[in-house]
Amino acid sequence: MTTSHLATTSIGLRTARRTTPWLYYLCVGILAFFVLMAILAPWVTPYDPSKTDFAAQWLPASSAHWLGTDQLGRDILSRIIAGSRDSMLGALALLVFASVVGVTLGLTAAWKRGWVDTLLARITDVMYAFPGLLFVILIIAVFDTGAFTSVVGMGLAFVPTIAKFSRTIALSEIARPYVDSYRLQGVGGFVLCVRYLLPNMLPALIGYLVVLFGDALGSLAALNFLGFGAQPPSSDWGLMVSEARDGVIQGVFSPALIPGLTIALVVVATNVAGVRLADKLAVRK
Repeated sequence: MTTSHLATTSIGLRTARRTTPWLYYLCVGILAFFVLMAILAPWVTPYDPSKTDFAAQWLPASSAHWLGTDQLGRDILSRIIAGSRDSMLGALALLVFASVVGVTLGLTAAWKRGWVDTLLARITDVMYAFPGLLFVILIIAVFDTGAFTSVVGMGLAFVPTIAKFSRTIALSEIARPYVDSYRLQGVGGFVLCVRYLLPNMLPALIGYLVVLFGDALGSLAALNFLGFGAQPPSSDWGLMVSEARDGVIQGVFSPALIPGLTIALVVVATNVAGVRLADKLAVRK
C-alpha cells in the first residue's frame, strides 16, 4: 500500500466518520445483500455464468437478460452474482493471510520491545517502500499467475499496515494492570499474549479489518484486471471489467460498467460501515 493510497484511505475514514446514521444502515444493508448473494450464488443465478452463446453477444438489458450479455453471450447478472463469491472470498482470504502475519509481527514487537521491536519496525518500513504490485510480481515468478498468487502477493502488501496497527493497540493493552497481574502469577509471555492479550485486541482489530476489506477487494480486482489473479472462465468482477474492454471500444459499455460500479459500491459501503463499526468496537467500557 503506497503513501498516496494510505492518505486517500485516511481522508475516506474522516469522511465516513461524519456520515449520518441512515447512510450507515444503508451501507450495512448493501453489504448484507452482497454477502447473502455470495452465499446463495449457486442457487439464484438465472443462467450458468460460464455458458457461452455466440448468438447472444452484446445483448442489451431485456426481460430475458436483465443486465444484458457480454462478448461471449454470457448473462451479466449471473456472472455478477457468481462473481460476488469469488471476489469477496478472495478479499477475505487476503485479509486472513495478512492478519496472521501482521498481527504476529505487531504483537511480537510490542511484547519484546528493544532490538526485536526495532528490527521488525525496519522490516515493515522496507515493505512499505515497495508497491503492492511488486510483491505480486515476485510471487508470480515463483508460483505463476492465479488467485493464490494475487492473494499472497497483495496480502504481503497489507502486512506492514496491519502490523503497525497491531503494535499500537498491543502497547496500549500491555500497559493495562491485568498484564502485570498475570505476570506476577507466573503466566508465561506466550500464553499471556495468546490467551489474554490477543482476545482483548480483537474488537479493535476486527473493526480495522472491516475497513480494510474494501481496500482488499479493490486491490484484488485491480490485479485481476491486469491478469495477475483470477483467470477465465472465473466470474471475478475485476476480470469481468478486463474482458469487456473490447466492448467499450465498440460502444457497448454495460459489460464493463456494471461490474466496475459493483466493485465501487461494495468498496464505498465497506468503508462507510466499517469505520462506524471500528469506532463502536474500539470503545472500552
